[in-house]
Amino acid sequence: MPDKLNILFAGETCFYTSTEFKGLDQFSETFYAESGQMMRKLFTDLGHDFTHVFCHRVPLDFPQTLEALQAFDVILFSDIGANTLLLPPNTARLHKRSPNPLKLVQEYVQNGGGFGMIGGYMTFMGFEAKGHYKGTVIEDILPVNLLTYDDRVETPEGTDIVCAPDSHPILKGIPAEWPYILGYNRLIAKDGATVVVQHDVDPIVSVWEYGKGRTMAYATDCTPHWAPASINQWENYPTLWNNIVHWLAKRS
Repeated sequence: MPDKLNILFAGETCFYTSTEFKGLDQFSETFYAESGQMMRKLFTDLGHDFTHVFCHRVPLDFPQTLEALQAFDVILFSDIGANTLLLPPNTARLHKRSPNPLKLVQEYVQNGGGFGMIGGYMTFMGFEAKGHYKGTVIEDILPVNLLTYDDRVETPEGTDIVCAPDSHPILKGIPAEWPYILGYNRLIAKDGATVVVQHDVDPIVSVWEYGKGRTMAYATDCTPHWAPASINQWENYPTLWNNIVHWLAKRS
């Protein structure tokens, strides 16, 4: 199909531990979650190829050369911190030089690739600023400047999003009123960026061109908890993401 894209999606996996205390006794259980599978289904149902690099598999599975990255039409980061990409075991433990994935992504965009960063606790600056993208080349290529501290805006009461339909190719076929979200990363649009969707003064979806390529900052999450069922099961959600990746890949 002519609109079929090859998408590289990094992030949206985690391990977590639960400890139960029963009087003098306690026991712990470790769990693993892949919330990115929700995005895999969305994109594959649309007919796209989808390669998911799990957070803990980045040193093994994230492309290590520009040529390997260029096999993809679009690269998306979601809930994966800069440290995961910048501190592979080969460098952190064995003290050897390793390719810098962030610089490879910058080169990829300069040469015409499409890149999007999706919000969450470990992207942009995130929870306790542990996303750690401030001052990196990823901030250089994004249409937004990052804060120097924890940038989360938590809205347990819900944030209602409104857009101007058809004002940008990303919004083609998308109604003005969106389902609520439960939070987002506070970002600052750069001069020359296009803010496609905003809440008050905060950009929610912003884009621009960098070198020969295009980039996007999507300030909220694509999966729970900031993107609850109200939006991730919205009938227009696949259309929104299809529009996003086609715009990033210069197919619209």
